[in-house]
Amino acid sequence: MTTTTPADQVERHDCPKCQAPAGSPCRTTTGKVAANYHTGRFALVPALKAELTVKTPADRNPGKPWVQGAPVAQTPEAAPGAAIRIGYARCSTVGQELQSQLDALARADCTRVFSEKISSRIKERPEFEKALTLAREIKTAAPNQPVILTVVEMKRLARNAAELMTLSSTLQKDGVQLELLSGPLTGVYDPNGAGAIVFAVLAVAAEVEREGIREKTLEGLDTAARKGNHGGRPSVMDDDKLAVAHARYAKGESVTAIAKALGVHRATLYRHLAETA
Repeated sequence: MTTTTPADQVERHDCPKCQAPAGSPCRTTTGKVAANYHTGRFALVPALKAELTVKTPADRNPGKPWVQGAPVAQTPEAAPGAAIRIGYARCSTVGQELQSQLDALARADCTRVFSEKISSRIKERPEFEKALTLAREIKTAAPNQPVILTVVEMKRLARNAAELMTLSSTLQKDGVQLELLSGPLTGVYDPNGAGAIVFAVLAVAAEVEREGIREKTLEGLDTAARKGNHGGRPSVMDDDKLAVAHARYAKGESVTAIAKALGVHRATLYRHLAETA
């Protein structure tokens, strides 16, 4: 077997996902030849680590029943090459734009980028889970290969300290590093060793900042209320309408009739009459 094509180079290794032995193509769970080699397998080949997919050649009969090929001698595990960066971009609403994050991740030489428009309040983030799964597959296939999860800023990952610490634990368990492209702590951090301290500091800082913003907002609303400025839409019941309502109600007119005459909802009129009784 020659080793000039990507397929031949991949097949010199066992597949860590489908357990296809060296010399054989990858297989699906239904027992057929896979159309693409599994990511964890071609990541073992240094020259192919940056590839998004490696297709199975036509002579391996993709889609046909899987047949084991001739065994070949396995090559020793390759020395780790340059770090593989997996990018993740997120914005909260449809109106916000992702392109600036995608451009920054492209400049950071991310091999693969996952992106989605979804609120951080939603626990299930499909594209983020795909990014973690890919990183996990590469680390499983090549434990010594550095894998980095790259984001533009910390708030794209989590909304509070608890979520950030959970992420830190996940990355630590999988051996995946984290890279921040902007902010006061720009750089690459390994959640093992000293990097774990950085995660803790980031978590506390994020929580303190969030609480500070909330406290200032509440203080501002309280100050405005003491000055007579109340937020929200203006009331449909002004002083003139309320005076008319009280006068007509005192004469025995029904609330339904008064509300209709003033052009307000009956429940609104009931509430204002009760508050000023």
